Amino acid sequence: MTEYDVDLFVIGAGSGGVRAARMAAGLGLRVVVAENQYLGGTCVNVGCVPKKLFVYAAHFAEDFAAAAGFGWSVSKPQFDWRHLLAQKNREIDRLQGIYKGLLENSGVKVLTGQARLLDAHTVAVGEQQFRAERILLATGAQPAIPDIPGKEYVVSSNEMFALEHLPKRVLIVGGGYIAVEFAGILHGLGVETTLSYRGDKLLRGFDDDVRDFVAQEMTKKGIVIRFNSQINRIENTESGLIAHTEQPEPLAADLILYATGRTPNTSGLGLDAVGVAFDANGSIKVDAFYQTNIPSIYALGDVANRINLTPVATAEAMAFVNHCYRNLSAAVDYDNIPTAVFSQPNIGTVGLSETEARKRYADIDIYKSVFTPMKHTLSGLGEKTLMKMVVERTTGKVLGIHMVGADAGEIIQGMAVAIRAGATKAVFDSTIGIHPTAAEEFVTMRKPV
Repeated sequence: MTEYDVDLFVIGAGSGGVRAARMAAGLGLRVVVAENQYLGGTCVNVGCVPKKLFVYAAHFAEDFAAAAGFGWSVSKPQFDWRHLLAQKNREIDRLQGIYKGLLENSGVKVLTGQARLLDAHTVAVGEQQFRAERILLATGAQPAIPDIPGKEYVVSSNEMFALEHLPKRVLIVGGGYIAVEFAGILHGLGVETTLSYRGDKLLRGFDDDVRDFVAQEMTKKGIVIRFNSQINRIENTESGLIAHTEQPEPLAADLILYATGRTPNTSGLGLDAVGVAFDANGSIKVDAFYQTNIPSIYALGDVANRINLTPVATAEAMAFVNHCYRNLSAAVDYDNIPTAVFSQPNIGTVGLSETEARKRYADIDIYKSVFTPMKHTLSGLGEKTLMKMVVERTTGKVLGIHMVGADAGEIIQGMAVAIRAGATKAVFDSTIGIHPTAAEEFVTMRKPV
């Protein structure tokens, strides 16, 4: 007779929590998952999936405009926001059903409600209590809005997926990937779009050439970007919202979206009472295998704030289950994780930026190409593509690859495999390109800049 009701209690049914629960249940363990909001977490409901659907929708405006250059006569297209929302909701409902089926078919018990820890082994969900040998926190993160006068008039990225109507004018505050992506989405759907950022470059942490290039391309499309712009307060007037900055001229909009970062979901879980330790940024402090300072409690994904990407959370979940239940202690390798920003144009990147590489290596070569993709030689849109490769000169090892342009995320996925395999510049040079594609540029860049 065991002293525990379940072997693993997972709090949070996002990508990381679901993967951990399914894997553990597949090993014959008794697993319970509690979710207080929606199955699939941020990614499925108010993140990656609906955002990518919106990006597709927004890009049709440029596709229609490009068609004339290829001989097509297209009447003025009409866009129906409510239809897009209905289609998006239908897809989200389908995915939620898939997640529920995957869990239940794996033998996982799924509970709906807020879970809270009573002690290091006891979880309460409503009136129910469970004794668990291990507890996994996979509760994700939520948008963070600064405490400024008028914050009650703004929305976060969560609300953007359920707007009743599209605004005529939008002000997006922030300079990260969420702000940049929504700027492209809303502009593509016909909204007058202004992006306000307190820094002097978008996308902190990305390669500087990428940061400069994507801002230039966004501006060419008609998005207004205000750098070094600090908003002090927001006023609600009869004619719309007014954002006051340190500049004399305020920013007017019908909708203000704050995309200024995210904060880990830790409130209401009873962590303080149990004594779970936090990092300075409010995330849960864990070791290499996601164990907190309380031996029976673990945390992974955005709530532990390593690299906040859906595939990283699922990789962490696999490492957690392998370590705790299969005696396979292979930690997640956080180097050379590829990522994409679904801006317009798209960004794909893997490995070190030029700045990072120069800090670590004494001899760096940079290969870079800026060109008009074949499609836009006829489209008349004038969009450019940037490709960049960072190479260690003495060994020829490719340290980083960066791209801004159509399908950058799709292209960089394959480049990430090459970098993780240790490919050198000579390997790239000896690879025959696929012609005519943009991707072939990566194997035809011969001279460093």
